[in-house]
Amino acid sequence: MPLPRHAELWFPGYIRSRLKNWAAPGPSRVWVALADHWEPYWAKPSDQIARERAAVWSRCWPEIAARHADSTGKPPQHTFYYPEEEYRPDILETLAAMTRQGIADVDVHIHHDGEGQQNFLDRMSGFIEALSTRHGLLRKHNGRTAFGFIHGNWALDNSRPDGRWCGLNNEITLLRDLGCYADFTMPSGASPTQSRIVNSIYWVIDDPLRPRSYDQGVPVRAGAPGSGDLLMITGPLGLRWSERLKPRLEAGEIAYQDLPTAYRIGRWLQLAPRIGNNVFIKLYTHGAQERNYRALLLDGGLDRLYELLPQECQRLGHELHYVTTWEMRQAVDQAASGS
Repeated sequence: MPLPRHAELWFPGYIRSRLKNWAAPGPSRVWVALADHWEPYWAKPSDQIARERAAVWSRCWPEIAARHADSTGKPPQHTFYYPEEEYRPDILETLAAMTRQGIADVDVHIHHDGEGQQNFLDRMSGFIEALSTRHGLLRKHNGRTAFGFIHGNWALDNSRPDGRWCGLNNEITLLRDLGCYADFTMPSGASPTQSRIVNSIYWVIDDPLRPRSYDQGVPVRAGAPGSGDLLMITGPLGLRWSERLKPRLEAGEIAYQDLPTAYRIGRWLQLAPRIGNNVFIKLYTHGAQERNYRALLLDGGLDRLYELLPQECQRLGHELHYVTTWEMRQAVDQAASGS
């Protein structure tokens, strides 16, 4: 049976996760977060087009969110991971306005390519400061500003074989020192950057002299929260056996060519990380791209997602919670404490 590219990285971990979860008790609480790699300047458009991309979300997302609710009556949450290198105050403020409405959040995304440690620290710290002081975003945790992180081009911790799009073997240590509350980059699927640990929430201890420290880690378990340099919260990764003659890769992406179905939601529930009786479904999209936002916002893709999720959870007797990625981290801590 042919497998997707770079299966040698993730397939052994996939088998282990399936064996582990096969006999696990069914979860009673399901936590769902949608992390958007939201790049308004994707494909190098004009400023006008970038602003139009933000305007479509500002117009459509509040209406969609108002039509849906989880088991507690809370509307869906959309976490915009905004790229540092595309910072424009007016566009960022559009997302901040939706955050103030209680239907969104903003966290940190960055693309960089070997500019060095000091450049990375300067860019990141300046962006974090702007999000916090200029736009009232992010939050304080243990006395410092905390942020969630997604690495551009999937190249976390200098993980590409060619060394492009990062260049920092100690990136995990740098993220820890900057105040990162969790990394949400994985899964990267059929990419050589894909972690060998899949379908898990785990702590990484950085080896600052070597890339890809996230290939090893200590899983978070109920009653055993663990510790390390960086918490990895991964999305579902595995094989889909339906819908095509040959199996295909499921990585939790919502896109114009792969919209939500009841079957996919069932796979997410089977594959996603579990802590005790909690299951954590981290999905992702690239929602600033026209082909995606048309499918998600204008043609009913997100409406369909938030119709199917409650139906499937109710059918299985689960309690559904819509969360931002920050709130997902809080739920992880709660589950790890055994409560």
